[in-house]
Amino acid sequence: MSFSPDRSQASEAAPVTGSAPGSASGAFAIATQGLSKRFGNRTAVDGLTIGIPAGTIAGFVGPNGAGKTTTIRLLLGLVRPNAGSATILGHPLTASPSYLPRVGALIEAPAFYPSLSGRTNLEVLARLGGYPTSRVSELLEVVELSDRARDRVGTYSLGMKQRLGVAMALLPDPDLLILDEPANGLDPLGIIGIRDLLRRVREQGKTILLSSHLLGELEQVTDWLIMLHQGKALTCGSTRDLLAQRGELVVEAGDAMQLDLVARIVSEADYVVTREDRTLHIACPATFAETLNRQAREAGATNLTIRVKEASLEQLFLALVKGDRS
Repeated sequence: MSFSPDRSQASEAAPVTGSAPGSASGAFAIATQGLSKRFGNRTAVDGLTIGIPAGTIAGFVGPNGAGKTTTIRLLLGLVRPNAGSATILGHPLTASPSYLPRVGALIEAPAFYPSLSGRTNLEVLARLGGYPTSRVSELLEVVELSDRARDRVGTYSLGMKQRLGVAMALLPDPDLLILDEPANGLDPLGIIGIRDLLRRVREQGKTILLSSHLLGELEQVTDWLIMLHQGKALTCGSTRDLLAQRGELVVEAGDAMQLDLVARIVSEADYVVTREDRTLHIACPATFAETLNRQAREAGATNLTIRVKEASLEQLFLALVKGDRS
């Protein structure tokens, strides 16, 4: 019997629910409890309860209208909640002057003076915000724009403007960086550039809340994941753990009787199994592979090949939405 992992996508993922466990240090950079916001008869954020550990890149996933931007505006004090509470960097939402100086944010497309250079734009913003202009050179290096710092922003590509926007958000040297769709509209090279930039920022010990609908990109860069649908949190937790919770096992055998034994074990474990010729497809957590391997061997099914196919983030999200609607 052999047992091997397979990183390809699973064909099915069942609904997963969960709450946010604490970080290694037990500290949350952001925590909300029953946070809600209504606009007239429309509920944009509906009883949101999440926690984001400090020092992580947290992905905020959801389609347009899921409540991502409204949640960010609540956290930044731009709109007031109708119900619930939150803490940001240890301070309550109602005490925004206490935490906002430690928060950097880029909401929608950054705005700059196109006729001025990238360096001059940052220097102007630093003076307006009361930040030391000595940080400008350092930040241009962080976002890899030092060689274009003296060029007019009007000549920058979209990706360069997005990176300059991140530099703008980093001017206050924040502990928490909130970015709303920073890779929106970028080509593949621009997306890779933003991904590498976020990793460098995290290495400085900062927490990043990254809102996006680009599920494949978030899967590659995030440590933590919150999935929103219709203003509600479908799940919140470690990206790796969430993806491991649902996947598919593919079991192959030359002997139909051995597959019958495996199918019975799977059914008794209450997982869904489908059969195609000499192959079983089992929708279950990837961790079930070891248990299945042992139980099958004990039952006499020793000539099997078991492969693990992890669910993609897109498959997991669709499964969660389906479960939320059922």
